[in-house]
Amino acid sequence: MELKYLNTFKIILETGSFQKAAEYLNYAQSTVTFQIQQLEQELSVKLFEKIGRKMIITQAGKDVLPYIDAILQSVQQLENYGKDMQQITGTLKISMPETLLTYRMQPILRAFRQQAPGVKLSVQALNCYTIRNQIVNGGADIGIHYDVGGYGSTIMIEKLATFPLALVACPALGKQDCDFIKTKQRKSVCLITNDRESIFQKMFDNYLKEQDIVIDGIMELGSIEAIKRSVVSNLGIAYLPQYVVEEELENGTLKELKTGISDKKITAICSYHKNKWITPAMGLFIRLLKENL
Repeated sequence: MELKYLNTFKIILETGSFQKAAEYLNYAQSTVTFQIQQLEQELSVKLFEKIGRKMIITQAGKDVLPYIDAILQSVQQLENYGKDMQQITGTLKISMPETLLTYRMQPILRAFRQQAPGVKLSVQALNCYTIRNQIVNGGADIGIHYDVGGYGSTIMIEKLATFPLALVACPALGKQDCDFIKTKQRKSVCLITNDRESIFQKMFDNYLKEQDIVIDGIMELGSIEAIKRSVVSNLGIAYLPQYVVEEELENGTLKELKTGISDKKITAICSYHKNKWITPAMGLFIRLLKENL
């Protein structure tokens, strides 16, 4: 059995399609298809089935996944046996939301690169619920995200830090639009977000619903920085982790609006699959997280 076939199977699951796996591996798509066909013949099971235009993993594929993970992890253990941190190699796949990646993670990434220069870091900025699902299906080695619950017995989690949330606006915003305490309001202000499904956006949406506060519209932008610039320009309001807007609150380009939200905090956690071997690279990254986040 070819190890590269097992690796290709994993890359398909991680990237979401045969085509994306081929691009990641620098293969022709026909090569990816051939390798999976060969693996299916050797295992005497169907690993993927076509539903519509997508190739979906079968139940048999899900059943053999833990064994494939164990083989690939054992190979990585052997490759790094006896090496110190400066010598270890491999890839560490990490997923986290954009807020943490942009505003809290730079010192940790820098320290990791200095201590484990031979390890290739693959970092994705994703929604917290998507990250949770990635950890379940093996799409990431480590998830760093806000606690959204629903982990079941297969995911190990470690608490990292708790962050306050803040509703922010331009200081020039009209007095009436700044009131988010009074109930039963119809407001002309626009809410600016980069992800309607983020945990803190859902918290704010629930508060508005409870208070019967209806806002004029939603503006979805591609980045947190774009959101901040738009709020500074008085295009709307935003509900964000406070550390994201600390500088703007201090220099007065943004102001915090009062709300009646009882729990204005979110907790960042580190998650990984319970069956995953904690590689030296994973162990180092988790330690740096605990020390620096």
